[in-house]
Amino acid sequence: MVSRVIPVDSFDFVLFGATGDLARRKILPSLFHRFQIGQFDDTSRIIGASRSKMDQGEFQTLVGDALKEFGDIPADAEPDVERFLALLDYASVDAKGDGGWSDLGSKLRNGVVRAFYLSVAPSLFGDIAGRLKSTGIADDLSRIVVEKPFGHDLASAQALNAALREHFEESQIYRIDHYLGKETVQNLMALRFANSLFEPQWNSHHIDHVQITVSESISVAGRGEYYDKSGAMRDMVQNHLMQLLCLTAMEPPSTFEPNAVRNEKLKVIESLEPVPADDIVRGQYRAKAGGDGYLDHAGDPHSRTESFVAMKVEVANWRWAGTPFYLRTGKCLRERVSEIAVYFRKPPHNIFGEDNAIDGNMLVIRLQPDEGITLKTTIKDPGPGGMRLTSADLDMTFADSLPEAGRPQDAYERLIMDVIRGNQTLFMRGDEVEAAWTWADPIINAWDNSTRTPQPYDQGGSGPEDALLLLHRDGRRWRAIGA
Repeated sequence: MVSRVIPVDSFDFVLFGATGDLARRKILPSLFHRFQIGQFDDTSRIIGASRSKMDQGEFQTLVGDALKEFGDIPADAEPDVERFLALLDYASVDAKGDGGWSDLGSKLRNGVVRAFYLSVAPSLFGDIAGRLKSTGIADDLSRIVVEKPFGHDLASAQALNAALREHFEESQIYRIDHYLGKETVQNLMALRFANSLFEPQWNSHHIDHVQITVSESISVAGRGEYYDKSGAMRDMVQNHLMQLLCLTAMEPPSTFEPNAVRNEKLKVIESLEPVPADDIVRGQYRAKAGGDGYLDHAGDPHSRTESFVAMKVEVANWRWAGTPFYLRTGKCLRERVSEIAVYFRKPPHNIFGEDNAIDGNMLVIRLQPDEGITLKTTIKDPGPGGMRLTSADLDMTFADSLPEAGRPQDAYERLIMDVIRGNQTLFMRGDEVEAAWTWADPIINAWDNSTRTPQPYDQGGSGPEDALLLLHRDGRRWRAIGA
């Protein structure tokens, strides 16, 4: 299988926050890789914008250094790097004032898509959107891209939506969640809706439960003060895990068209039952011998912010009634793993006797570190001596199974090109964001009004003991992190 590159038309891409960490690590390298494979040519323009005072040459040098550090670029690609750097320009802009906007406007062309990527604090979204419109820089072909966190709660999300919609149509607003750009997440939709093998089984009659895990091995050291204002619920559950839950549980859309897909995702969120306190576990990683713990990294010895959350979620509709979804995410866990594990029910009758226990099939969709899909099956143990059953995996690791597809592309590469194409399928709609906060807010408010503190857990493990009990009481077990 050969990866097919579909070129996009010439565009102007304005990156606000162009000197920031996300721009240097992800956005600019992603643009380079799309340029290198020919998805857009040297008629397109990339303009950096930030408060920093620098000229075009200094910005090109900054980007060149970022590509060397984060771009994973082979030594023989230097001519491509030089061609890419020639596309770059820069404008020093005051997001809250009038300085620099006329200079920025003078660098843009008429008749091409203008994409404005706001890699800045959410508090600047409204200011930048307003000035883009009032100065005439944004036109009817323009798109505006905003990064998470999209709000701190329902009220702030509604305020951000209102600020953006005051100046842009919903069809021009792209709320980005990089998880939706991952190859495996999109393959989940292909797996479900392009294969008659799975969709008839994709319901509570055949699926016992679903586990969604986003485990991180790193701590919050270096960003603890920022993280302490959000915690795992706001940072991961309300957005990343919610999106994975929606794609797993959604009904088939009538067409693979942006609003059709997003309508079905919204229905899932609106079908979520309120989560009882007994079905939620919060944790904080403790200090290890000779090292720091969460409280040290947060700089607050009394912090009650969680670095781990596990919960049992029920989807109240006909397809999923009686099939729980277990969500789990945390910092300082055993390994960096993101996956969806779908546990099918056991066969209704075992013809092979008590000595041959049969487990249900399990489908694992791995998002990271090694993207792929694994189906656990039961087969006969090879060899003579009667019928002995064992488990075997049907494994499709994309890097091994599809080597001709080339270098795995970063999620930002796909999403940025979708912005240029005007395809919103993998972006969150405003009502979807607000519905997610409507579900999450009561959980967070209950924690704020409780005297209970997060349970401590050891670094390098699987989280608090009560997270294990969350499944044990239902007669189930978590899939081992990194299994």
